Amino acid sequence: ACCAAHSGPIFHMVSYAAACGVAPLTAATVLGAAGIAALSGRIICGLMADRLGAKRTLVGCLALQAVAIALYLPARDINSLYAVSMLFGFSYGGAMPLYAILVREHFPARIMGSVFGVVASISTFGMALGPPLGGWLFDHYGGYGWLYVASSAVGGAAVVIALTVRPHRRALVAVPAAT
Repeated sequence: ACCAAHSGPIFHMVSYAAACGVAPLTAATVLGAAGIAALSGRIICGLMADRLGAKRTLVGCLALQAVAIALYLPARDINSLYAVSMLFGFSYGGAMPLYAILVREHFPARIMGSVFGVVASISTFGMALGPPLGGWLFDHYGGYGWLYVASSAVGGAAVVIALTVRPHRRALVAVPAAT
């Protein structure tokens, strides 16, 4: 749900900025600003996860992502597009490294490779959904508004999903009594 939420806005970011009247080359820099913010999000949110926990940090990143996506709706000028794109980039960039931590925390080490492979496959599927659905919404409704509404709603669903995930229960190992 996280990747499905952010892939459409990422893919359509330059086109949206251009539709808002931003010159094409400048519209491309909006995407660049999101990318730079995503780099800082990975580092800062990784540090936050070390202090607050990966799940708590992920829930915060997902909530921030859902809000940032919704903020594209009123963003129309270059300054607001830069601000929203940087907030959005920070949030989706911050979420990405946390999934590896959560896989390790929630599943036994002996199946971590398989589980992470499944997680990566599901996220790739989510990434594949956003751009064509965003294009369909644009073509069907004549604008990007419904892309941001739908993506923000999917982002909200990602928050709910993340809140319901519980850690792997490790079997208690009996310790032999000292003789």
